[in-house]
Amino acid sequence: MNKASKLLRILRVPEYRTALQRHRVAAAVEHAAVLSALDVSSVVDVGGNRGQFALFATHAFPSATITSFEPLAGPAGTFAALFREHSRVTLHQVALGAEAGSATMHVSGHDDSSSLLPISDHQNELFPGTAEVATEAVTVGVLADFVDTASFDGPALLKLDVQGFELEVLRGCESELGSFDYVCAEGSFTELYEGQALAPQIIDWLDDRGFSLTTVYGPVADDIGRLIQADMLFTARDRLS
Repeated sequence: MNKASKLLRILRVPEYRTALQRHRVAAAVEHAAVLSALDVSSVVDVGGNRGQFALFATHAFPSATITSFEPLAGPAGTFAALFREHSRVTLHQVALGAEAGSATMHVSGHDDSSSLLPISDHQNELFPGTAEVATEAVTVGVLADFVDTASFDGPALLKLDVQGFELEVLRGCESELGSFDYVCAEGSFTELYEGQALAPQIIDWLDDRGFSLTTVYGPVADDIGRLIQADMLFTARDRLS
């Protein structure tokens, strides 16, 4: 979706328009064509940034509870201001990973490109302005430290947008995966962050644990048409049968 098309979609929805004008938060409407068709009552939003996906989710799933995770202080502050009056949205200012502890976040010139993994030169070549500009110490936990997934109203969606750290987050919530009906994860097909798991590894890992890749959407390609990244929707196989 190009920027002009996205802006037009945002401006059509009053709550999206208000969020953009007051907080400079653009709802993640690029997910609408695929995710709005799902029946979802609980959302776990890992990599919440300033609230782009949570804002979309409050509109797409009007009765769902949304639990978001964003470790960086700046984006988390914007998120908290945006959802101050939303009782269905909860924010935890922590990162999720394979184990609890502390870590260094590599802060990008575009904060939504920040990662717990070092940002490669290739990332900045493909997306100018996303090189590291600072670091920030953050707390890392596993999903079970913050959420009792057994108490979820289903169906439940796990969304991951953590800039190459997706597989580590999944490992940290492996025992909770049975509580989810859907997993939506951004996947890269070339290394943008040092040591990241690429899309085929994520696909294989989730397939081994009962999730089938059902849709790939929002592809981003380089100037000669090589696929860089895309969003991937996985569905629990027991839901497909």
